[in-house]
Amino acid sequence: MLSSQICAAESAVCILLIAMAQVAGQEDGEKTTALKDLLSRIDLDELMKKDEPPFTFPKTLEEFEYAFNEHGQLRHMKTGEPFIFNAREDLHRWNQKRYEALGEVDATVNEPSSFIYLSPNALSNPSKLLVLIQGSGVVRAGQWARRLIINQDLDSGTQIPFIAKAMEEGYSVIVLNPNENYLEVEKPSKSSTLPSPTEPLEEPVEKKERKDDKDGKKRREFYEKYRNPQKETERERLLIRENGSSEEHVLYVWDHFVAKAAAKHVFIVAHSYGGLSFVELMNHRETEVRNKVCAVALTDSAHSMWLQETSKSTQDWMQQHCCNWVSSPEPLDTPLDSMLPDCPRVSAGTERHELTSWMSFDSIFRFFGEVVEAKKDVEAEEMFNTVTTRSSSLKSKHLDL
Repeated sequence: MLSSQICAAESAVCILLIAMAQVAGQEDGEKTTALKDLLSRIDLDELMKKDEPPFTFPKTLEEFEYAFNEHGQLRHMKTGEPFIFNAREDLHRWNQKRYEALGEVDATVNEPSSFIYLSPNALSNPSKLLVLIQGSGVVRAGQWARRLIINQDLDSGTQIPFIAKAMEEGYSVIVLNPNENYLEVEKPSKSSTLPSPTEPLEEPVEKKERKDDKDGKKRREFYEKYRNPQKETERERLLIRENGSSEEHVLYVWDHFVAKAAAKHVFIVAHSYGGLSFVELMNHRETEVRNKVCAVALTDSAHSMWLQETSKSTQDWMQQHCCNWVSSPEPLDTPLDSMLPDCPRVSAGTERHELTSWMSFDSIFRFFGEVVEAKKDVEAEEMFNTVTTRSSSLKSKHLDL
């Protein structure tokens, strides 16, 4: 089929070259007129017709013939090779669509609603709760970076290690899904209308000129049509109520889940744009966050204290309770200077933005552990002071008697 398409295209090109040769001996004005007449008679759609395969792809990893091995690496089931982007040479758009389809396997949306993941005791655990917020883009719940999942392994690209470690240490877990913001549906086709019987048979000059302009526009769009010969169906997006953006989603989950959780100590890990969404949460629920959250680990956060117009009290709280592991050539946990009124910044031990969460994994849980121990010390000291005060009061009353 492809060879016949190539032959057809070659034939069309040959016809065009022969016709151009025929007008080569004419005057410049005549050449221009002849070429215009020739191009007007060429069916552009036929020249570029179906020069790439249809965008139909498998729906599961098994149908793609890929699977994750025992090391969490995506490998071809027959060859054992990593995922190959350029499956077909010179078909970049098709390869890109295939790549996107692989990332969307098993994803089904039947109505404009979103979802999150909760561990079985997420709302009832009285001790510790960990909230995970990913960055923006194509990643979905439980993912840090699709590129790492496909090209490296599950440990570096997903939140699975964070979830497993947290549950081992007695945390309950809530996994947010801030990029599931809308349902995409096909636009209804526009019904064609019949001309009015009263319309004159001969078009007015103005209408004819508008029609000529429209035809010219179509010809000018030839290049775009060549780049995208398969016209995709027009679609529209239906925003999910109260979850139409990452910021809205984080606020919604806070109000309906985190704020109602029984956990005494709440911890948050937010990557990239997730850090910006957390700061927006602070802007809207500052008092609640300050009373419930013990510590926040940011990884290459995209937030801006100035652009997001944070209050002085929010800035002070973040300096005391947050740490941002940023991409840097410096060794892991090396303190980095910041000229902004921001939270402390340390190196994540990598210059790759998408790897910052995984590279700072151990440091983040050590940071949380130190906060928990400090909290215990403060609570023990407060309890000791209360007992001492009560004992002194009782002794004083006994002496009075």
